[in-house]
Amino acid sequence: MEQEGAYFPLKGFYASVLTSKFGGFMDRNLALEFVRVTEAAALSVGRWIGRGDEKAADHAAVESMRKAFDSIHFFGTIKIGEGERDEAPMLYIGEKVGAGDGPNIDIACDPLEGTTITALGRSEALSVIAAAEEGNFLHAPDTYMDKIAVGGRAKGAIDITKSPSWNLKEVAKATNKSIQDLMVIILDRPRHADLIAEVRDAGARIRLIGDGDVSAAIAAAQDETGIDILIGIGGAPEGVIAAAALKCLGGDMQGVLKFRNDEERARAKAMGIKDENKVYSIEEMARGNVMFIATGITNGSYLNGVRYYGGGAHTHSIVMRSETKTIREIKTMHSFDHKPRYGW
Repeated sequence: MEQEGAYFPLKGFYASVLTSKFGGFMDRNLALEFVRVTEAAALSVGRWIGRGDEKAADHAAVESMRKAFDSIHFFGTIKIGEGERDEAPMLYIGEKVGAGDGPNIDIACDPLEGTTITALGRSEALSVIAAAEEGNFLHAPDTYMDKIAVGGRAKGAIDITKSPSWNLKEVAKATNKSIQDLMVIILDRPRHADLIAEVRDAGARIRLIGDGDVSAAIAAAQDETGIDILIGIGGAPEGVIAAAALKCLGGDMQGVLKFRNDEERARAKAMGIKDENKVYSIEEMARGNVMFIATGITNGSYLNGVRYYGGGAHTHSIVMRSETKTIREIKTMHSFDHKPRYGW
């Protein structure tokens, strides 16, 4: 467990040395700098849990994450963020973040993954960042994506072009389970009525969730959660972030963009997407060396939420790197009298 008091950002010569590995890409030291960004967002959002105000919670997360990014020495570009520039005043796609020195890094982030569940005080809300070398994240508009995700035991066994029943049979075979023992996680949406019916007919069990398909995809790659597979349509930005996490965990994922209108198709074409029916592999969504960092906001299946005490708070985070498959859990004790405040 890592316990921290004051926060001292890397500066000058030390920053250039510590971020010089992997051809200028971030090493583990910079990964641990990024966890302070998700911690800052989580600490801000924590005070809005259960208060019923989604906009205020999301604003608190975005504002704190934006300020915290600029304390870190790197040249960052938001590739997955809060949407298009005219819709998102901060952390919009294409926005530059960071202190302006260090490696060039692309960022995919969701300051508050689970806006509704946070407002309602429910479980599995996170603040998340994925980071990759420049140009290595799928560049797509803010639209939907049909997804299928599994853990390492079922890597290579999935095919999103086949039926859910076919995939359940293959995942059961790969994990040495019966279909009846599989647990499928699906967003509880009207669009999934037929999917839910087919999974039930196949004999598998289902966990329906109201929000948070990044955490759902991660759950499918961790044995202790009891989740075997994620299936269904969710946000494309969340799909890219989930792909980065699953790559670090040794899992597998496929996705197909699902445009809602011609405007989204036109934006996708302008971003270089030629085939709207293309099946994206996990490597095409998150190429090269990637990192995934998350801090719990509300209690979840693998991260605890923010807990306040007199004069401070506890946070629980995870830091993962695809190159080494290193997974670090960080439990931090924050003293409010000795830390910079990013809106909290």
